[in-house]
Amino acid sequence: MENLIDTQTRGPLGIIRMQRAPVNALGHALRGAISEAHRGFEADPAIRATVLTGNGKFFSAGADITEFDTGRKKPYLTDLIARLEEGTKPVVVIINGIAYGGGFELALGCDYIYLLPQARLAFPEINLGNIPGAGGTQKLPRLIGGPKALDIILTGTPIDASRALELGIAETIVSDEEEALARITQTVEAGLPRRPVRDLTVPGSADELETAAEPHLRRSRGAMAVLKGVEAVRMSYSAPIDEALAWERDTFHELNASSEARAQRHIFFAERSARKIADVPADTPLRPMESAGIIGAGTMGTGIAMCFANAGIPVRVIEQEQERLDHGLARIRQTYETMRDRGRISAEEAQARAGLVTGSVDLAAVANADIVVEAVFEAMDVKHEVFAKLDAVCKPGAILATNTSTLDIDKIAEATSRPRDVIGLHFFSPAHIMKLVEVVRARKTAKDVIATSMALGQRIGKIPVLVGVCDGFAGNRMFINFNREAQILIEEGALPWQVDKVFTDWGLAMGPLSVMDLAGLDVGYRIRQARGSQTPYPFTTADRLAESGRYGQKTGRGWYLYPEGARRGVPDPEVEKLIEDVSREKGIRRRPVTDEEILRRCLWQLVNTGYQIVEEGIAQRTGDLDVIFVNGYGWPRTRGGPMFYARETGLAQVAADVTRFHEEIGPHWKPSALLLEEAKAAGA
Repeated sequence: MENLIDTQTRGPLGIIRMQRAPVNALGHALRGAISEAHRGFEADPAIRATVLTGNGKFFSAGADITEFDTGRKKPYLTDLIARLEEGTKPVVVIINGIAYGGGFELALGCDYIYLLPQARLAFPEINLGNIPGAGGTQKLPRLIGGPKALDIILTGTPIDASRALELGIAETIVSDEEEALARITQTVEAGLPRRPVRDLTVPGSADELETAAEPHLRRSRGAMAVLKGVEAVRMSYSAPIDEALAWERDTFHELNASSEARAQRHIFFAERSARKIADVPADTPLRPMESAGIIGAGTMGTGIAMCFANAGIPVRVIEQEQERLDHGLARIRQTYETMRDRGRISAEEAQARAGLVTGSVDLAAVANADIVVEAVFEAMDVKHEVFAKLDAVCKPGAILATNTSTLDIDKIAEATSRPRDVIGLHFFSPAHIMKLVEVVRARKTAKDVIATSMALGQRIGKIPVLVGVCDGFAGNRMFINFNREAQILIEEGALPWQVDKVFTDWGLAMGPLSVMDLAGLDVGYRIRQARGSQTPYPFTTADRLAESGRYGQKTGRGWYLYPEGARRGVPDPEVEKLIEDVSREKGIRRRPVTDEEILRRCLWQLVNTGYQIVEEGIAQRTGDLDVIFVNGYGWPRTRGGPMFYARETGLAQVAADVTRFHEEIGPHWKPSALLLEEAKAAGA
């Protein structure tokens, strides 16, 4: 226990320094050590105040998350905080670095908060399907008011020291610990009174909370943790503090046991596991990554360029024509200006980021780049031509990456004399916003190229997931089969608006048909025409819509009608008639299709395909596929990804459904051997 904290006295101060590597997670042993040290200082007549701080970059990153599943031991964090609050002497906290979750709540259990410049505070519990459970929802509103506290609680976004001081969370920002201790000593000697935050009154009126809560409630689409977070902060205005704290504690445990919280914890750990590559050691040397080139100044190319600029990496954009280049660079500047105007970045930051992006119509301008990302038209002959030219101009050791979403990267690499340097970096649109990047290893890609690309993904603020080469890689291969099943169901008797409603009610932001309208029906049509027919081929209705000029939102007509530029479509009787005509031409007798059948058939297509992908070695683990869908396809984190959802439902049930669909519907439902194996093991 003595290794978990360091204690010392300094004049009237008793100092407790947390030093549990690596992040001062508040496990039961550390909680007990702090409690005993505080008890000792309370009993020492020479000590007039206790100071609590951390070491290195961390005050405390919060709860030991492993205790969420393994069970907690006393003293609980609430017990520790109550001891600090019940003592006779003031407790002053020096937040030296990161104070997240329980670490932030521990600070709120003290009387006064001092900040070092590197301090960062956050309540990330909402990202794990929960709310703060050790007083955060009740004490933060007492310091800064309900609306501002609600924003911190429901976004999980960290705030820096200057923002915390501006909000009124802390007393002051001091340059270093020595200055903090000197100032605390001075105030203690002058007679520092107790001031438990729990005894303060929430400023303002609870009426202000409704407006602040509305956007959070709308975006959450009914997530239980958000609903409970709003309720908790509302209670801080009127409920007795002990009653509210008891409610908060009970609600925390209730949410912690919920399927939503299990799903979000799964994603939390899966995102970290995705960084680990079985055959690429963690200590693999990385290639230099200080400059980048982008080939193509279209929507994807400019978005990818911004990813590099956002991370402080200079990037040169290449286009064939000056006019297209100028248009792309102007789009980048306009995006940064919009971010500035909305307060997302400062004017200085907008100018700095835009200044990192330059352009040229000469491919030789990327000759010295450490990495070049190709983002040109999705056609193999075009990719071959670009990579052959890059092979001729780029320096030895440069990584040559393609943003292709479907094409065979092994074949793209054949256009070069250095296939070891070629890799896929499949960004998702809009590239500067979407978190996912599929890192696609080709057959000959060097291990240091893989390791460097994964590290680069994190550096530019993405969540990288390693996959292998196949048609559509991991995400698109799964999503195409999901969409194909929706098309089959439409031909059998469902209607587009029924299918979409099933999935929006279930938790997706948009249904599959609305997504097609948003992306443009002409896009999918061109891809299908280039690939040739599929068996089964249920995209006949989608093709006819595209052939008639109904491309979706951009033309005001697609699967839906979009009157006067509306973003939300309305059902169109003409589409319903077209669907019925197609079914009749194919000899399909239409029938009522239940919502449950729509849900299971589309979801289990995703799951069965996912198991096939892992079985084939295209993905390393099923959790990687969940990370892909949550961060690239709008899958709700509260569902944990399709593979997690299947396990929550029961793999035996999933395998039975897939086997039955294979018998009743056709060969595209052939069960994955890995799915059957895991279902059998789960039922053993």
